Amino acid sequence: MDNYHIKKQGEKWNLTKEGGRRASKTAETKREIIEKTRDYMKDKTGSVKIHKEDGLFQEERTYQRKDDPSKSPG
Repeated sequence: MDNYHIKKQGEKWNLTKEGGRRASKTAETKREIIEKTRDYMKDKTGSVKIHKEDGLFQEERTYQRKDDPSKSPG
């Protein structure tokens, strides 16, 4: 399963594949990057770690939901 991170870099929010150098998606707001990520991950399986504006971890989402290995609620 691929791992991705949503982080704020400068004035933009980026979705970057772990180990990648360039952002897969970029947006002006966190809400917008989360929406773009949802569309981007429609045909992929992976884990997306969402970070707060200060860089600290906020939450993790698994795409596709059915592929979540932990089968935990939430």
